[in-house]
Amino acid sequence: MRTGTQIVRVAFTYIGTVVGAGFASGQEILQFFTRYGWLATLTIALSTMLFIWIGIKLMLMAHDLKAASYEDLNRVLFGDRIGNWISLFTMLVLFGITTVMLAGGGTLFEEQLHLSYQTGLLVTLVLAYLVLARGIGAIMTVNSIVVPIMLTFSIVIVIYTWHSPASDNWLQITSDEPIGQIWFAPFLYTAFNLAMAQAVLVPMGSSIQKRSALYWGGLLGGVGIGLLLLSAHYALSAQMPGIAQYEIPMGNIINRLGAVPQIAYLLVIYGEIFTTFIADAYGLSLQLQQRIKLKPKILLLSILALSYFVSQIGFKTLLSALYPIFGLISIIWLVLMIWRNRHRAM
Repeated sequence: MRTGTQIVRVAFTYIGTVVGAGFASGQEILQFFTRYGWLATLTIALSTMLFIWIGIKLMLMAHDLKAASYEDLNRVLFGDRIGNWISLFTMLVLFGITTVMLAGGGTLFEEQLHLSYQTGLLVTLVLAYLVLARGIGAIMTVNSIVVPIMLTFSIVIVIYTWHSPASDNWLQITSDEPIGQIWFAPFLYTAFNLAMAQAVLVPMGSSIQKRSALYWGGLLGGVGIGLLLLSAHYALSAQMPGIAQYEIPMGNIINRLGAVPQIAYLLVIYGEIFTTFIADAYGLSLQLQQRIKLKPKILLLSILALSYFVSQIGFKTLLSALYPIFGLISIIWLVLMIWRNRHRAM
């Protein structure tokens, strides 16, 4: 039972770390998969296999190396010099995403709950500190609460779409996009998400004693991510092409279901914002602990305070510049992960 509980907690943490606010809104699925038509079903299957394979390998490598943070793993993958630069760049992007997630929490409070933007920021910061001060175990507990809600929500969406007259669109709609772009999308999506998820997957891998829990947790988590991708694609495809015009595509579907699903959707969105926020802040704090001689709680408070101040002005311009560059580096990172594991297997 104890091992089974660990497997589920690892799986939920894996899912919650990868599935962020962009996923919950439907925008990521639309841009990387649904707009490519029926072939998206195959590219989702490919992405799922990569999430299973690389996710398991990532956690097992962290376990074997007893890596304190993703920097330790990057040094093994890239060598000391390049690994150091990759880690620094990752740290910058992690801070950018942390700030944007915090700003997203404030915006959600302001636009949907009609409370002040500052209230949303402060509530999110306080909750985050209470979780992060307790370490990786608390992060796993939060994901064990948020992810089942998200899975239930996805089942409701699938049932709703099942009765739609266009429910078979996911197997029929076509796309004029270049075939190379269609098949590159799952690699880019998986690489970027795994490169960011290592902020939590690495310390989780080194903290779990049983390798079997990491293996089966990674397998279950990867399958869960794939099923969530497929369910969202299924729902969005039934509303194509009109759904593509909305900034929050999934929100347009939810608005048709009534007040209770709308409230549940807000909880899902905020939960995904929060899990991404604490995951990236935690990974950032672990890396900085290896570089700055400060007490962990003081360092954590400094990160949260800095993210609060930066969130006042927004981070969109810098983030839009970093995403394409980090996407490219993530692809290189994924190739090295695949090459290293193939080399070790020979």
